[in-house]
Amino acid sequence: MSLQGAAGADELIFYVNGRKIIEKHADPEQMLLSYLRKRLHLTGTKYGCGGGGCGACTVMISTYEPASKKIRHYSANACLLPICSLYGVAVTTVEGVGSTKSRVHPVQERLAKCHGSQCGFCTPGMVMSIYTLLRNYPEPTSEQMTAALAGNLCRCTGYRPILDACKTFCKESVCCQSKASGKCCLDHEEDLFDKEEKISTRLFSPDEFQPLDPTQELIFPPELMRMAENQPKRTLVFHGERMTWISPVNLDELLDLKAAHPKAPLVVGNTIVGPQMKFGGMFHPIVFSPARIPDLNVVKYTDDGLTLGAACSLSLVKDILRNAISKLPEEKTKIFYAVLKQLRTLGGEQIRNVASLGGNVVSRKSTSDLNPILAASNCMLNLASRGRKRRIPLGDIFADAVGNNTIMPEEILVSVHIPHSRKGEYISAFRQAPRRENALPIANAGMRVLFEEGTDKIKDLSIFYGGAASTTVHAKQTCWTLIGRHWNEQMLDEASRLILKEIALPGSACGGKVEYKNTLIVSFFYRFFLEVLQSLKTMDSCHYPGIPMEYESVLQDFQTKMPQSIQIYQDVDQSQSPQDPVGRPIMHQSGIKHATGEAVYIDDLPSVDGELFLAVVTSSRAHAKIISVDTSEALKGPGVFDIITADDVPATNEFHYSSDPEIIFARNKVICVGQIVCAVVADSDVHAKQAAAKVKIKYEVLEPVILTIEEAIKHNSFFEPKRKLEEGNVDQAFETVDGILEGEVHIGGQEHFYMETQSVLAIPRGEDKEMDLFVSTQHPAFIQEMVAASLGVPANRIMCHVKRVGGAFGGKILKAGLLASVAAVAANKTNRAVRLILSRGDDMLITGGRHPFIGKYKVGFMNDGRIRAVDAKYYVNGGCTPDESVLVAEVSLLKMDNAYKIPNLRCSAYACKTNLPSNTAFRGFGFPQSALVTETWITDIADKTGLSPEKIREINMYKEDEQTPFKQKFDPQNLVRCWNECMEKSAYHSRKTAVEEFNKQNYWKKKGIAIVPMKFPFGLGTRYLSQAAALVHIYTDGSVLLTHGGIELGQGIHTKMIQVASRELNIPMSYIHFRETSTTTVPNACASVGSAGTDVNGMAVKDACQTLMKRLQPIINKNPKGNWNDWIKEAFEQSVSLSATGYFRGYNENMDWEKGEGQPFTYFLYGAACSEVEINCLTGDHKNLQTDIVMDIGCSINPAVDIGQIEGAFVQGIGLYTMEELKYSPEGVLCTRGPDQYKIPAVCDIPERFRVSLLSSSQNPYAIYASKGIGEAGLFLGCSVFFALRDAVTSVRNERGLKKTFAMNSPLTAEQIQAACADDFTKMMTNDESASSISV
Repeated sequence: MSLQGAAGADELIFYVNGRKIIEKHADPEQMLLSYLRKRLHLTGTKYGCGGGGCGACTVMISTYEPASKKIRHYSANACLLPICSLYGVAVTTVEGVGSTKSRVHPVQERLAKCHGSQCGFCTPGMVMSIYTLLRNYPEPTSEQMTAALAGNLCRCTGYRPILDACKTFCKESVCCQSKASGKCCLDHEEDLFDKEEKISTRLFSPDEFQPLDPTQELIFPPELMRMAENQPKRTLVFHGERMTWISPVNLDELLDLKAAHPKAPLVVGNTIVGPQMKFGGMFHPIVFSPARIPDLNVVKYTDDGLTLGAACSLSLVKDILRNAISKLPEEKTKIFYAVLKQLRTLGGEQIRNVASLGGNVVSRKSTSDLNPILAASNCMLNLASRGRKRRIPLGDIFADAVGNNTIMPEEILVSVHIPHSRKGEYISAFRQAPRRENALPIANAGMRVLFEEGTDKIKDLSIFYGGAASTTVHAKQTCWTLIGRHWNEQMLDEASRLILKEIALPGSACGGKVEYKNTLIVSFFYRFFLEVLQSLKTMDSCHYPGIPMEYESVLQDFQTKMPQSIQIYQDVDQSQSPQDPVGRPIMHQSGIKHATGEAVYIDDLPSVDGELFLAVVTSSRAHAKIISVDTSEALKGPGVFDIITADDVPATNEFHYSSDPEIIFARNKVICVGQIVCAVVADSDVHAKQAAAKVKIKYEVLEPVILTIEEAIKHNSFFEPKRKLEEGNVDQAFETVDGILEGEVHIGGQEHFYMETQSVLAIPRGEDKEMDLFVSTQHPAFIQEMVAASLGVPANRIMCHVKRVGGAFGGKILKAGLLASVAAVAANKTNRAVRLILSRGDDMLITGGRHPFIGKYKVGFMNDGRIRAVDAKYYVNGGCTPDESVLVAEVSLLKMDNAYKIPNLRCSAYACKTNLPSNTAFRGFGFPQSALVTETWITDIADKTGLSPEKIREINMYKEDEQTPFKQKFDPQNLVRCWNECMEKSAYHSRKTAVEEFNKQNYWKKKGIAIVPMKFPFGLGTRYLSQAAALVHIYTDGSVLLTHGGIELGQGIHTKMIQVASRELNIPMSYIHFRETSTTTVPNACASVGSAGTDVNGMAVKDACQTLMKRLQPIINKNPKGNWNDWIKEAFEQSVSLSATGYFRGYNENMDWEKGEGQPFTYFLYGAACSEVEINCLTGDHKNLQTDIVMDIGCSINPAVDIGQIEGAFVQGIGLYTMEELKYSPEGVLCTRGPDQYKIPAVCDIPERFRVSLLSSSQNPYAIYASKGIGEAGLFLGCSVFFALRDAVTSVRNERGLKKTFAMNSPLTAEQIQAACADDFTKMMTNDESASSISV
């Protein structure tokens, strides 16, 4: 059949939320996500990354199988699903699950009431993953639940409250009962509670939840059933603007098409072709969709194995294998078992549900976790082309490594045959990835050995590796050489050397991590060696002694378990009125709307008539002169309206806040990769992006290109001023100490990874140069100021509105201003509304994040552990413009002492000017970096003196009324209380003994434990930065409209402000509404930063409410028995004003850098965290076992919100210190541009036991209702995991006799842990011929 014959395109018929959709012009390039959002205006499904990596766009797909009469429900990423693949299916989005207008579904209700949403952007995706699981399993196990969420990321909550909501659906008991006694941990760990205090551990009450009733769900559309059963299947053809989609119904037809168009790819789940087209610049004019062909969906049990159709989804394969394992004898299922093990961690559930077995094989990607094990197991491929069928071993397609693919272009893979395992055959699969779940591997392997019957003599051996080259590789020589050898240490030694020689990567291999990959290649084989020895022992323990006891634990991989958690806080006083909400765990005001998808973010705003989409064109050079910008090709593109450059900016293009400018559009030169040079506006985002890719820029490279801190120091490239802090006499102190140590710590940067990317909608109003801006920002007044300056109009013409922000963490201040200006300039030039929504890749490329940091230190100490002198230098990598870099350097200096008294101190901080995108504010603001340096030398001193780290911490901790190095007085009593309480609650000493015991009994696995204190100073340094205002209106029906200058970023500020107004006006929260933050209602508001939002806005709201109550008092006194509505009516009739502004002048803070003293902070938060981890020395992998946090946050206004902030920050800290790695090319191009390459913590990374206690009876006289600003402090406590890992590594090194001090840099990834463990495998990497042979 030729394409011409299919000229008339078909109608695409499918259902969405029970509504029939007939699409007459289905475009194969359109994904379901954009179709739902732009065409059907269902904006609950969110764009998070566009690559299937974050789960924000999860929907449920339901299909009907006429043969079995079964309906199948599965979750999928809407961003990767082409609409053309949806013929005859039913799609359910979050709107179809439930809404506030109809009925809120139990999943939505529980997620909200368990406080499982903060910014709420990831919540619809979470809801859909849980909902789909419940449609298939109304009472799931906790394993099913954690697996269902493995493909969903959340950056705010730290996952604990989301999992709490999930547990309410699971059939097992929610209580931990972890102890052998079977009693609940709350019953017999009395030490957790102080009997006198009224303590609470419940943040929600399950008895209010409505039950899950499966009969209430949407039914599968009967029309689709009829279509599936009665309509003869026919070929479907869809023509798009640039691409044709053909879905044949039988194999012959597909083979004819493939013969005519051998280059056209087959698309089933679109998880390979989709990302290639989206991110890799590939384009296919024709694609074939073979999903409806029966031959490609076969499942056939044969005598010697299992044949699976190439179009079977990985989830289906997983279910089939699990079923086969349960029915067949163990001897036959070893291959199935190994394949299943790899499938469990391959992608997230959403990817496995659509990705096909055949696609995984044929793509020959080196990152495939399945190919090495399928190849090693001698799986067979059934191939077909027109008039020809053949069967080849799967390993053949990797026979000559990279070059030839044995499959011909016109051939297709029909099915894969997986054989049964035989007697005397052992099979294993291995992988190591940057994150245990939903992450591509760094390296993986499949291995199989067959012994001569009844012996340990190798008859056949097969070893395949992934991650080592551009495709899967076969260690053919090695296997061939080892045949006939006995399975013993001599063979192991020889095998390791042979494998390295045959497979090892050259030093310059792509993707880096060369030494680590080479080490993994050998350690995988070693692990296989141990597994087989152990199996031989079970077969015949007389002849085969197995492996030493202390090696056995390494045969168990780390598993993700449903975490057990406790949250402890002080209940409100019994005398408090039940109506007064302050101090109670109130649900987030938008919680239900987050969960139903009704909460509106910038890109959810309906389109404005004539709206244009903007795509930015960014620099590809780090430091260069712009010779020319050729836009001719771009302007010819379909739908292109105009191109915007620096010449179109009416007024200010460069903002001089300090010596170097912040720039909207680059004019003559570029100073980093990712700098905006110009922008394209077009009638759709697709057309704008296509045109942006056609803009050609010619550069002339300028020298020097400075990327790292080291290069900046070499070229003396810094932003002024440099800062210094001195106390005591350092040089003199160094002469009197017992010991001196010097060191250097490197801390990598961190991407904000807010779930909602930078977003702006600019709408010109057509008269008086007015413009409305809807921006995802922390600082509307700054947006207003910048846009007004760039357009050359007064600020009163620019209105900036913010309803809510989908996460920010410091990253939506200055950059949001520059991007808003880009959109505003475009809107001004075209006189049309302009929408600018950055893709995840562009967002990561353009915006910059946390400052990479180097701390160099020299510390003088006494033998008893007392620290006498510190001389330190801090360098932060500021990037190409000043932004907040000098301020970050200053804060890192002011907070460097953390919890310790340092009598003699000399510290300097430098902000380096480099050619990277400008780094900016990020939760913690310099403190997480400088305090990590401090804690590092604390542990160094412990190593040197032989004392324990906690001893050194205790000796040097602030104890009495003290003053900081800059002469600010404070009382550290709560610091000591947090430390002691954390010691006690975590049972630190007994657990430390248990850890030591475990380490004695295990060689390849080690545990570590660490406890870290924290003093976190609160303040913004100058008074005007913490002023705030509020506006409160009371309407005649008694309802209240509240506005203030704070922004809802997920930290629950509006909820807390309503709590404040409720207390002050003495009315229920339900009477009070908050609409949006806007420059029209509260002018000149400060940014919502530095944990200060509630502190300062709360004071302003309180002030406004008190003004109103003062006016109402005479009326209340006259009629004390009346109610609120009576009083308000009376007030109106007496002409009493029912509107008031409130104001707070800010905290009186100052710092004199000349003198090195001041009061830059208003008060201090204290905390302590104890974490325990377990590491696998062979791979460097680790598991977070337990964390106990005690935090002093004054009197919490809302314990549910505050504990959520602590946990969310802590998990972000785990990311910073142990996982999140930014990688740049030597030319300064960011390589980690999305969730595929950049791993933030997922469900599998949070501690298995997670306990947070708020310090009781703590008062703070400086802030509203004695509370404390909590947003940032918890992040640093994530370093307790870093130091627990260091503790585990230390125990490995001590056992192996490695006395040399070692440096640990952040993030402490598996690669670093493995290298620090320095075993025989790492020695082999250094080609040390004298390396001892590997022993068991």
